[in-house]
Amino acid sequence: MWLFENNKPRTRRPAIQLKVKTLLNRIQHFVGFVFREIRLCEAGASLWIDIHIEAHAAMPGRCAQCRKAAPSYDRLPQRIWDFVPLWGIPTRLLYPPRRVDCPIHGIGVEFLPWSAGKRPVSIPMMLFLAQWARRLSWRETARVFHTSWEAVYRSVDWLVQWGLAHRVLVGVEAIGIDEIHWGRGKGAASFLTLIYQIDTHCRRLLWLGPRRTQATLRQGFATLGPEVIRGLRFVCSDMWKPYLAVIAAKAGHALHILDRFHITSHLNEALDQVRRTECRQLKGRPRAVRLKRMRWKLLRRGSRVRGRAKTKLYGLLQSKLATGRAWMLKESFYAFWNYRSVTWAAAFLSVWTERALRSRIEPMRKVARMLRAHEELILNWFRAKGEVSTGATEGLNNKIRVVTRRSYGFRTYHAMETALYHNLGQLPEPELTHRFC
Repeated sequence: MWLFENNKPRTRRPAIQLKVKTLLNRIQHFVGFVFREIRLCEAGASLWIDIHIEAHAAMPGRCAQCRKAAPSYDRLPQRIWDFVPLWGIPTRLLYPPRRVDCPIHGIGVEFLPWSAGKRPVSIPMMLFLAQWARRLSWRETARVFHTSWEAVYRSVDWLVQWGLAHRVLVGVEAIGIDEIHWGRGKGAASFLTLIYQIDTHCRRLLWLGPRRTQATLRQGFATLGPEVIRGLRFVCSDMWKPYLAVIAAKAGHALHILDRFHITSHLNEALDQVRRTECRQLKGRPRAVRLKRMRWKLLRRGSRVRGRAKTKLYGLLQSKLATGRAWMLKESFYAFWNYRSVTWAAAFLSVWTERALRSRIEPMRKVARMLRAHEELILNWFRAKGEVSTGATEGLNNKIRVVTRRSYGFRTYHAMETALYHNLGQLPEPELTHRFC
């Protein structure tokens, strides 16, 4: 471990430093600056690495605003930034920034390629934490890499804001509009309005806003911009009246398709309501046994029910109970989606709604009236000829639930917004010579 020069021993530290500097220059080179010294520091049980940076002697400082060279004015005290851990050891960058006298912007702190304003975390470290925060929860990311939850949150927030500022919305032809529940109440304030891009080549979150009102959706369309709205060919949504009104006013030129998933959901809710009502009416009677433990068998698609469960379903149908008749109405509607012709699909819808209205089952009659009121929008699903998949909206909603469940909920709307853009927005990121994960 020792080298001898003039009969005096010396350590290998200069050679080791040279190798680490070479590695840093290859992976994380800062133009106009050099790595002067690398120190392994120890205090008690704590161990960290300090990387001292100095300005390149042949290159002047640059203005932080216009990035043009400017003469140095003076130096500020040494600042410290958290850097990407090396070999799992916390690492810091140390540098006393120069102030430069820019002829355009006056005296100010020089441009530092690793620093974003007054943040104590370097840009490479923020990208490092933000990339890992897509795989782990924010708390777990902070724990693994020996930093704070606040540092992880600020890093993700910075990356999201950078991505939104540099995002270019080109080629958006199909969007899906939906809402998800967020909060504890059931009012409009406990929901988020979401706008997705659901083109085949790209499915991502474009915008989200608090509440599910007309004003919220108008704000979303305004954020996307008139060029994006003019280029839309398809708009997919549910039957929420505020959404329908805004879509007709702002994107009336696009083919408006009602979400197939929500229509099926309305049928299932009506069937479940019939079952619950009939269970209360038949309580204590022998016929009530037929409805016992049948909820999920009824809600599941009939073609996917097997064995004894299928036998019980057909037995329920033969019993002439309202639940059995409602289940048959729900099952027969699946044939509607197999049509290719708009004319034949419209004929089937007319016959089915007439049958449901004569069934004397009020929840199913309510669904039939709703389908008749939105018949043209429902038939647009066939006019689209499979060019847009409405199931993509629900798939993205499920990813949102995974993000919130992984974080055990968010206490503020801004944290929720940041996490969803970070995971589902497919936002651009600053170019680096090395990706960390």
